Amino acid sequence: MAKVIAISISEKKGVPKENISEGNFIEDFGLEGDAHAGKWHRQVSLLGVESINKMKEIGIEGLCSGKFAENITTEGIKLFDLPVGTKLQIGETLQEVTQIGKECHSGCAIFRQVGQCIMPKEGIFTKVIKGGKVRVGDDIKIIK
Repeated sequence: MAKVIAISISEKKGVPKENISEGNFIEDFGLEGDAHAGKWHRQVSLLGVESINKMKEIGIEGLCSGKFAENITTEGIKLFDLPVGTKLQIGETLQEVTQIGKECHSGCAIFRQVGQCIMPKEGIFTKVIKGGKVRVGDDIKIIK
């Protein structure tokens, strides 16, 4: 079963995020208090711990959840294989996949600190369809 292993937040874009034990996700807005929240298609970012571990395996040190500016770090689900439009029940929320990967912007603090970024290839973005709380340890279910 897929699970949430971390929730992360930041007040500024383009920087690593700080871990929190639970987040309040607002319908059609995103994670309350996060710089990426807003009325657009990339309200919430997700990255699998499996992707983070790939970076560790090639020798990049000091990696942890939130380092790639993801809001939700997952375990047990291959996020980047989910088609756009897939609905995910995460904790109390319902979210819809809106984008797979992204173009990395120049001058990214994450790239400067880490040396490379996996988010452009393996991270995904969602829009919050139904708001609610998400807590570390919550299940993630694909809604058919």
